[in-house]
Amino acid sequence: MISVWRLFRASRFPLGALLLAGMATSARADPCEGRLPSQPGQQISGTVRYVGDGDSLCVGTSNDPATWIEVRLADFDAPELNAANGRFSKSLLQQVASGQTVACEARRGRSGRVIVFDRVIAVCRVGGRSIGDLLRARHAPEGGN
Repeated sequence: MISVWRLFRASRFPLGALLLAGMATSARADPCEGRLPSQPGQQISGTVRYVGDGDSLCVGTSNDPATWIEVRLADFDAPELNAANGRFSKSLLQQVASGQTVACEARRGRSGRVIVFDRVIAVCRVGGRSIGDLLRARHAPEGGN
């Protein structure tokens, strides 16, 4: 374990500052650690426990992040978090989905895969309406990757 003094000394140098910045970034990683469905059509249901950005969220049936499944919305492409409107898109998804009970169905993405970047691609519904449609109804910006 690195001592606080060593971190302080390291931060006085550009490389040390970069290392510290990297440590801060890694602490913000999505907490979702559950096993991802691997086949299209598989169902995921639970409560939205975490919103990562404007088109990804974590669904779980308990408070344990080890059981949460990270979902990339199949029917909505939000701007990247660091792009213009990225944080606004995240806040809209939080308003629409956080704490809500959702039912999701795994789908194939543009690549033909169900899992991309450690997230399952799925259409999720709140009260029977897709989250993508709910975001469009709030005029959420689109245009991510």
